[in-house]
Amino acid sequence: MKKIVVLISGSGSNLQAIIDKCKSKYIHAEIGCVISNNPEAYGLERAKSAGIKTLVIDHKEYQSRDLFDNDLYKVLKDQNADLIVLAGFMRILTEKITKNFYGKIINIHPSLLPKYPGLNTHQQVIDNKDMTHGITIHYVSSELDGGPIIAQGEVMTSEDDDIDNLIERIHTLEHELYPEIIKYICDNQINIYSNEVIFKNLSIKGTHIYKKYDI
Repeated sequence: MKKIVVLISGSGSNLQAIIDKCKSKYIHAEIGCVISNNPEAYGLERAKSAGIKTLVIDHKEYQSRDLFDNDLYKVLKDQNADLIVLAGFMRILTEKITKNFYGKIINIHPSLLPKYPGLNTHQQVIDNKDMTHGITIHYVSSELDGGPIIAQGEVMTSEDDDIDNLIERIHTLEHELYPEIIKYICDNQINIYSNEVIFKNLSIKGTHIYKKYDI
């Protein structure tokens, strides 16, 4: 059984979806530890309720990003996880992490990358009157939101969408697609070689999984 470590900063709704899918055996893995840079993150309570070990590495206690990443690197190395999952982890990782764990870290981003890397993606979709919005799951590299794409999920927008409604719809999509991709990785159906994502026994048209959702 594979071992997962999940990094969070906030409420942990994606973490909860992963916990539930591990508990039901949909994902053939166990979450060995949940790590947060925010001691107030509600996701820590979700993990504790599920009997999962938690660790806090508070970035506010460090004088530099490099010092924070040095300690995070040591913790991740000690965990010896098969997969490191960023689930709302609101810290930019330095090359100390991204290079040493390349191919083992995945992230979920709330836009159809390469469109809208960084923050405030939902507002940008509304401001630009985009007809579609979505999420991207990708391997983490040293480029912000720029690692090899594994999967994307798309939803249509409407004139009735405000930011709260749009965020809720995107969260629903995240909670469905992220556990699915984690399952495939843990089942060795998705791997990465150099910068190319390799799919085994999955029907893929193009370079990555692309799904349209009616949410």
